[in-house]
Amino acid sequence: MKIALIHEWLTNVAGSEKVLMNFMELFPGSPVYTLIYNPEAMPDVFKDKQVYTSFINNLWGAKKKHQRFLPLMPIAFEQFDLSRYDIVLSSSSACAKGVITRADTMHVCYCHTPIRYAWDFYHLYLQNEKSSWIKKLLIPVLMNYLRLWDVGTANRVDYFIANSYNVANRIRKHYRRDAEVIHPPIDTHFFTPDGKKGDYYLIVSRLVPYKKVDIAVKAFNKLGLKLVVIGNGSELQKLKNISGTNIEFPGWQPDEVIRDYYRGCKAVIFPGEEDFGMTPLEAQACGKPVIAYGKGGALETVIEGKTGLFFMQQDETSLIEAVRRYESLSFDEGIIRKHAESFGKEEFKGKLNLFIDRKYNEFKKMDGKRGCFSV
Repeated sequence: MKIALIHEWLTNVAGSEKVLMNFMELFPGSPVYTLIYNPEAMPDVFKDKQVYTSFINNLWGAKKKHQRFLPLMPIAFEQFDLSRYDIVLSSSSACAKGVITRADTMHVCYCHTPIRYAWDFYHLYLQNEKSSWIKKLLIPVLMNYLRLWDVGTANRVDYFIANSYNVANRIRKHYRRDAEVIHPPIDTHFFTPDGKKGDYYLIVSRLVPYKKVDIAVKAFNKLGLKLVVIGNGSELQKLKNISGTNIEFPGWQPDEVIRDYYRGCKAVIFPGEEDFGMTPLEAQACGKPVIAYGKGGALETVIEGKTGLFFMQQDETSLIEAVRRYESLSFDEGIIRKHAESFGKEEFKGKLNLFIDRKYNEFKKMDGKRGCFSV
């Protein structure tokens, strides 16, 4: 079987890129089709990989500011010629599922989320105070078009996989399609405990508004406890401006450094509502508890009282109460680690391989029935 892998863009490594790398390990001979590829920002594993890019890749500024080219993304994905493949496996959080395939090509979409800024976060993006009046005028028109295209292209997918039950519910809501849930993989061979006990709490996150890191900063200003915030983003300077001397910002760090921070922290703070969220599981793989906002994907990765705690209101008061409660409790590193191991890479690849084999057999049986009408 000839298999093609589809991904949004390859400009940095986050959760969806880690999923793609597992696709590459499972199907090592398969090429990757993506809108934009910046080799300098990607791990060495991509250097020997056949990567096909779209016309957007050649536009000025695309490799650093891919978000600017959102209006062109649906067109760009539709330009890829995938006619020679038996199976297309897309990794989609925006437009990747919109590729066009032959009727006898099976398209499986691993959906990280329906387009956030077109659906659940639409009004949040619309209210962004940094947007110019021109953007605020154009955004409703663009998003209306994008929602129509997004729903229409859901029919191009033969089978959906969701990265969480949280996302499966949104796929059902927005696309009226069912999705099987296969949680993303965590590298439990890399993220391991070492018995360290530090004096700080930790956040590992992109520093953008919807991550709600400001809630944690305000809470720890009042608590006076040490907090380390790893990451970069548009909110970095704003967060620094409101932070006390007990809060540090080391900036972006490689995985080896992040692992050391995980190992040495008291607990990881997870204040945002995520589709899934790999950070809590990386922390738990290192044996560390998580204090998370009790909504979204965290409900599927953190076990209250065993691997962490939840705060149920997304505000500083609720987080302060959770941290104070945490300070009076103890957690078993072994139990936390064992829970994280159930989300390991081997488990993920085994489930994905079985799903594709099962669905491909089912899909091929339909070949002779396509185009027939029952009365």
